[in-house]
Amino acid sequence: MNWRDHIVSDKEILIGKPTIKGTRISVELVLELLSVGWTEKMIFESYPRLTETDLKAVFAYLKECIQHELYFPLSA
Repeated sequence: MNWRDHIVSDKEILIGKPTIKGTRISVELVLELLSVGWTEKMIFESYPRLTETDLKAVFAYLKECIQHELYFPLSA
């Protein structure tokens, strides 16, 4: 899967935050929902434009960011 087919950044949409292509749904929002206990089913019911592939793209994007050290290191 190429996450670039599903995740985009446009400075005119959410000040350039990565979003699901064709929506104003940010990667950050998807991760926040999952982190507070939302299930995939809940996300798809609330955001019917999202697909399973879009959700997989969020994780592929996040994985690549971590691989390229585009994250904030944790201090001990």
